[in-house]
Amino acid sequence: MKVCLVSAAIAIAIATSTARSEDNKAPAEFTALFNGKDLTGWKGHTTMVERAKQKPEDLAKLQAARTKTATEHWKVIDGAIHCDGKGGVSLVTDKDYGNFELMVDWKIEKNGDSGLYLRGQPQVQIWDSENSPGARNEDKNTGSGGLWNNPLPADAAKSTDNMLKLKEGQKVGKIPLKKADKPVGEWNTFHIIVLGDEVTVNLNGSLVVQKAKLLNYWERGKPVPEKGPIELQFHGDPLWFKNIYIKELK
Repeated sequence: MKVCLVSAAIAIAIATSTARSEDNKAPAEFTALFNGKDLTGWKGHTTMVERAKQKPEDLAKLQAARTKTATEHWKVIDGAIHCDGKGGVSLVTDKDYGNFELMVDWKIEKNGDSGLYLRGQPQVQIWDSENSPGARNEDKNTGSGGLWNNPLPADAAKSTDNMLKLKEGQKVGKIPLKKADKPVGEWNTFHIIVLGDEVTVNLNGSLVVQKAKLLNYWERGKPVPEKGPIELQFHGDPLWFKNIYIKELK
């Protein structure tokens, strides 16, 4: 039943997105995380470990400093959030989210690299997998949307067979099932479903990750947190985001 519900949600999301006539206006049942005008609802990032371990007063100071830096390098230009590729700080939602459906439009330049953190965990990969220096070996030209930090099985990780790594990487959601990116410089659209510890990703209407595990990156071996922020990752490259919509799920 859950598989059917997820499939239905994805189909509705795709139909809804193609029917959008105005940027940054949420479809029915969704909430806009970006208003198209300013960064209300967003702040500079603090990691899940920093949130858990720092004293409240120290965390507040760090949060204020990161947010100051973020607002210097993440700006709203022509109805899109633009990162100039400087500053070293990512942008995160003020609110934490658990189970949800997320829509995001994004754009990068040649060699660009970024990602979306879900519940504060890296990451749904965004990159120019043909030219980015980080896209090597089995990652080369595989496209965006994979849960890049998911580890390969031990045997595959030790192998020098890139085809084996590709196939095993697709099984665990690390590598997309297909490359669905539009040409660099054009807008792309993610539709992401997070239910429990499973993530399904559609990119530009194509299924690229199906029910892959979202892992706890910060505390390996522990369950993924029930809630956490959504993060637009800084990676030292110019980035653009718009049409960021969320529907919380039970």
